[in-house]
Amino acid sequence: MSKKILVVDDMKELRTLLKQYLTQEGFDVVTANNGQEALFIARQEKPDLIILDLMMPQMGGYEFIKTYNREANTPIIILTAKLEESEKVLGLELGADDYMTKPFSIRELTARVRAVLRRMEKTSYEQETLRAADIFLDRNERIVRIKDNTVELTPTEFDLLATFMAVPGRVFTRLELLNHLQGTAYEGYERTIDVHIRNLRSKIEPVSSEPKYIQTVYGVGYRFKQESIV
Repeated sequence: MSKKILVVDDMKELRTLLKQYLTQEGFDVVTANNGQEALFIARQEKPDLIILDLMMPQMGGYEFIKTYNREANTPIIILTAKLEESEKVLGLELGADDYMTKPFSIRELTARVRAVLRRMEKTSYEQETLRAADIFLDRNERIVRIKDNTVELTPTEFDLLATFMAVPGRVFTRLELLNHLQGTAYEGYERTIDVHIRNLRSKIEPVSSEPKYIQTVYGVGYRFKQESIV
């Protein structure tokens, strides 16, 4: 069954181009020209992934992410013409999984779409459930619980946590984590990992400024504290 992708952009030419290309690549594609229309379509169509422009009339990308992320855990790749790092970081902090700056390569965008969708599927050779102290993670159901409380994570945050918990004590560089998440490491995007780690810590750590689980190895990367595993 084809994966369904929602493309949201106020530029008709870009929507048409992306729909044609992604359809040729085997995806089922629906489109919207602003965030308000995208909300209506997303609620009806239940897409597997959303490609989202940030700057749009009626409802921009930031507002769409804040609203829709309260309703569904759908991976989002943002498109932006803005070059400021703060704009990209804000999109990630709100819950987007990845970003691309316009103009961009459609082939690279397609590769990222496939990488995100692959992460959402259970891999048969991976351990289905993982436990670390009071954290429980189920790859199949994509559920994380701390004690008796379910923690809502974005797809990227979930996969980062699963990566760490599967190999406690191992130090991952940012490029290794990016490669694991996307299937390839794109130069210049390593720092997005820092944003996802910060978001993840804010959700799972008792005190995010004093991480109990995910530790920073200065000058190298991150690891899951081995002593936390039971």
